[in-house]
Formats: sequence, structure tokens, C-alpha cells
Amino acid sequence: MNASDEEQFREYAAARMDDLRSLAFLTCGDWQAAEDAVSTALTKLYVRWPKVTVPHRYACRVVVNAAIDEKRRPWRRERATHDDALDRATPDATDTVGERDRLRRALRQVPAGQRAVIVLRYYGDFTVDEIADMLGRSVGTVKSQTSRGLAALRRALEQGGERDGELAPATHGR
Repeated sequence: MNASDEEQFREYAAARMDDLRSLAFLTCGDWQAAEDAVSTALTKLYVRWPKVTVPHRYACRVVVNAAIDEKRRPWRRERATHDDALDRATPDATDTVGERDRLRRALRQVPAGQRAVIVLRYYGDFTVDEIADMLGRSVGTVKSQTSRGLAALRRALEQGGERDGELAPATHGR
């Protein structure tokens, strides 16, 4: 990679780091896994930088896929019992923070593939065609995953019967 390309990559990474972290976090629900996903994505983007025509789209695709892959790894599922206390939100006086936390916890109950589509569509503001291209899925699959994901999110939000500060796990497939 020449010096000009490297400088462009550094500018891109610095400008989009927070956006990519947020996208990864919303996809996987874990800040550490999100950091790992962004690191993986930026490494892959760096290697392909001269060949990539739309860097942000490519980076978002790799971040979402890496975030899903990170959560699927068996060692990620192992948690010490004291870690559960760290995941609970502390009560806050503002309704905005409480509602955001409630939505985040409900989003974590949506299957990973559907969650990725919802996050890209409504947080990332990508079109259905762009998401299909990014994730290597058909437009119909993206539409059905959006529909099913939103239904799962609504069910999680409607449950209202939170157990120990967390929403009950969803019982449906991808």
C-alpha cells in the first residue's frame, strides 16, 4: 500500500471508529466483542483498501459478520457468574436512558441474523438492496428477516415480565 492509500485509510478509520463500534455493539450486545469485531474489520479493510470502492459499506459488512461470528464462538458463551451483575443497567432518573436500555436488552433477544438486518436497516440506515449485498443474502431473505426480527423485537418488548433485570430469551429460530 502506498503512503497516500495508508493516509486515506487512517483518516477513514479515525472518522468512522465510533460508528463502527456502535454498529458492532448493537449487533452483538457486548462492548468487548464489538471492539474485537471492529478490530477484525479494520484489519481486513486495511488489506483490501486499494481494491475497495465503497469503504464504509465494506467495513459495515465485515463488522456485522465479525460481530455475529464473535458471539457464536463457544468460549464467548462461557461466563463467570459474577459477570451477570456487570450486564445489569443501573437505574437512571431519565426516561430516555431507561428506554434505550430496555430496547437494547430486547434487541439482544433477537436472533443474530435478524438482529444484524434490523441494526443495518434502522440504525445504519442502509437500504434493503444494500443490506442484501453486504450480507450476501437475497433481497427476499433480508425482507423476511427484517419482518421476523421486528416481530421478535416486539414480542421481547411486550413481555414486560422481566426476570432478574433481563428479558426472557426468545424461543424462535433464525
